[in-house]
Order: sequence, then C-alpha cells, then structure tokens
Amino acid sequence: QVQLVESGGGLVQAGGSLRLSCAASRRTFSSYAMGWFRQAPGKEREFAAAISRSGGSTYYADSVKGRFTISRDNAKNTLTLQMNSLRPEDTAVYYCAAGIRTLAATMEEYDYWGQGIQVTVSS
Repeated sequence: QVQLVESGGGLVQAGGSLRLSCAASRRTFSSYAMGWFRQAPGKEREFAAAISRSGGSTYYADSVKGRFTISRDNAKNTLTLQMNSLRPEDTAVYYCAAGIRTLAATMEEYDYWGQGIQVTVSS
C-alpha cells in the first residue's frame, strides 16, 4: 500500500504559477508510475499528466500541455507538478495517483490516490 499526500495548492491570479508536491510513504515509490488528475466543481475527474517510473517519459492532457510540467524524485519519494500560465479554468481539486501501467490517462489504471488539494485561479 502507498499513501500519498499532496501539498502546495492555494489561490493564485491568472497568469501565475503554483507548484504541487505529492509525498509517497513507501520506498517502493520508484516501482509505480504516477499521475496527476483534477476535478473541477460539478465536473468529472480528468487526467492532467503522467510520468514513468524512471521519470524519463511524460504525457500530458492537451489542456495543460506546454504550461504544466510533471517530474519526480525517486530518492525523495516525491512527485511534482509545476503549473505555469494558470487560467481560471485550471481551478480544481488536484489529485496525485500511483499505478502500475506507465503513462496511463484513465482513473481505472491507478490504484492509490491522495486526498486532493485545492487550486483556485482568479481572473
């Protein structure tokens, strides 16, 4: 079992930046492919970004490509999402997730989830 805890959310103006972190509880963090999802009010949870076990491969939703960067530090059991050029439509609860399938973009492929953290972008 892997426990995931997100941090770094908050309120930011449009055009600003935020950096989300996800701390994993186990030293086997490097055994898991990781992803970020988000859920806006009244909408379904959607895929944002994914990264391979080594960190050498990444995959992004079109809505965040070129603005968000996913990365990981396996030595520190940490996943990061750098979010730049934020827009009001990026407002959502952001979740990190761990799974087996590399670069998966569907929720069903992930086995472990964090509790989520709020990101609010004001216009």
